[in-house]
Amino acid sequence: MNDTVPSFHPSPSRPKLALPAGACDAHVHVFGPRRAFPFAENRPFTPADAPKEKLFALHALLGIRRCVIVQSTCHGFDNRVVADAIAAKQSDYCGVALLPPWIEDAELARLDALGFRGVRFNFMRHLGKGAGIEEAIGLGNRLAKLDWHLQVHFEAALIGQIAPWLRRSPVPVVIDHMGRVDAALGTDQPAFRALLDLMRDERFRVKVSGCERISRKPPPWEDAIPFARKLVAEFGDRCLWGTDWPHPNLAAVPDDGMLVDLLAEIAPSEAQRRSLLVDNPKRFYGFRS
Repeated sequence: MNDTVPSFHPSPSRPKLALPAGACDAHVHVFGPRRAFPFAENRPFTPADAPKEKLFALHALLGIRRCVIVQSTCHGFDNRVVADAIAAKQSDYCGVALLPPWIEDAELARLDALGFRGVRFNFMRHLGKGAGIEEAIGLGNRLAKLDWHLQVHFEAALIGQIAPWLRRSPVPVVIDHMGRVDAALGTDQPAFRALLDLMRDERFRVKVSGCERISRKPPPWEDAIPFARKLVAEFGDRCLWGTDWPHPNLAAVPDDGMLVDLLAEIAPSEAQRRSLLVDNPKRFYGFRS
C-alpha cells in the first residue's frame, strides 16, 4: 500500500437511509497519527494516517453513535491507538485488541478496564503469519473470566480446518466479514454453507460487513448482498454490521454513505435494522443506555 494515499474516501456521501437512534458501527480501525502512535516494525502493510478525529467526523455524517474499534495489524500488539480513541468517546465506543496468546492476565485486566471487550486473531495470508487457531482457542478460558469474546478473520478456504476448533471455544466467537466468502461462487458454495452451519450454534456471531471485499462486481456490489441478507434473515439476533473504515488493502476505496445505504437491502425491515445496528451490539458489547 502507498503510505501517502489515504485508504478512506475523501468525501463520503450522506446516506439516503436514516439509521435508528443509537446505531453502532461494529467494525472500524484507526491508524496513527504515526507521530503519536508509531506503526509496528514488523507490520504487514503501512497505511496513511486515519486518526480518530476522521472516524468521529464520519460517524457524525452517517448518523452513528456507537462503535467497536478493532486493533489493526499495522499497529501490532501495541493497543494504545485504540485505547486513546475509545477513551475520547467514553462508553459509546469499545475496543477489540490484538494480543499474543501468552499475554499475562494483568494486561488483560488492564485492557478490560480501558474498554476492550475481545481479542482478534487473523488467518489471512496478506496479514502475515500469527498465532495458530489452537493457541487462540487456548486463550479462551482466560477471556471467559472477563466476559470477553474471540474475534476471527479468516480466508474462506480455511473454514473447514478452523470450524472444529471454533466449536471448542469457551467464549462467544465473532466471525468477520461473512467469512470472506467469494460472492462469485454463490450462496450454495461449501464455504458459505459451512458458515451457516456454524451460525446455528448460538455462541457464534457474524459481521455482515465487507460486501466490498467479497464482491467481484463494482459498487454497489450486488453479488454480495444475498449473503448478508440471508445471514440477517436466518440469524437476525446474532448479526453485527460495520463499515470497516478506513478500508485498508482494497484496490478501490468505497463510499461509506453507499455502504450505509446497502443496509436497506441487507436488512430490509426497520425491525431488522434495529436489531442489527442497535439491539445486537448493545447486548453483546455491553453498551450502556
